[in-house]
Amino acid sequence: MQKLFASLMTVSVSAMLLSACGGNSNQTAAPTTPAASDTQAASAPAAALPSKIVVGLDDNFPPMGFRNDKNELVGFDIDMARAAGAKMGIEMEFKPIDWSAKESELKSKRIDMLWNGLTITEERKQNILFSKPYMENHQIIVVAAGSPIKVKTDLNGKVVGVQDGSSAVPAIEADAVAKSFKELKKYGDNVTALMDLGVKRIDAVVVDEVVGRYYVAKKPTEYVVLEDNFGTEEYGVGMRLEDAALQAKLQEALDNMKADGTSAKIANQWFGKDIVK
Repeated sequence: MQKLFASLMTVSVSAMLLSACGGNSNQTAAPTTPAASDTQAASAPAAALPSKIVVGLDDNFPPMGFRNDKNELVGFDIDMARAAGAKMGIEMEFKPIDWSAKESELKSKRIDMLWNGLTITEERKQNILFSKPYMENHQIIVVAAGSPIKVKTDLNGKVVGVQDGSSAVPAIEADAVAKSFKELKKYGDNVTALMDLGVKRIDAVVVDEVVGRYYVAKKPTEYVVLEDNFGTEEYGVGMRLEDAALQAKLQEALDNMKADGTSAKIANQWFGKDIVK
């Protein structure tokens, strides 16, 4: 009898202990709600940024990007790209390309960015993701000193030079005066076109203002810039359409460079004034 009583007491105490530790066995445990930080961690990670960016450029496009006397790549856009890379913590590598094949170079991933006086156009937006405009530019008309050409309509019957693949080509072709040209002669680069102008093989060159004025300033007695032009355009940095994360990071760097004076300092070194938007 004492053994039975002891056994009953043991069972009773065990039941009390289980009740105290586990609560009501008929209750269903409430589901655990994840914290906000857990939810964010479970979401898809942001696209990883590269450790190095290959920048495609035309290395004969002073003062934006060109080779100096030591064959080093220098220029306004190169300095801007290096400063942006430093802000982003990403190495910038510069790769000269055939500028007329720039979109295929970008799409094939042989380069990651186009940063060399690249004009933003609606047509290019179909294949290129652009930064915000960082500079305004005009397609100016350069003639030889003493030329009878004074206004755009004077190009009637003349041979006009232009860089193949540049934004000057569609700008000219969109203007009615282009139909009056004797020839629109396309060159591999602006430098060769301006050299031909200097020896009077052609009558005029339509070129990006930043390039044209750079050369006119070097040879002010040989070239003249007309007041007429073939329109205003904006420069931007080009990336692949899918590189939205890179675009956002680059734009943050460009905005910071504008705010802290970095871009103004670079512009003053190359143009004598701050021309960055």
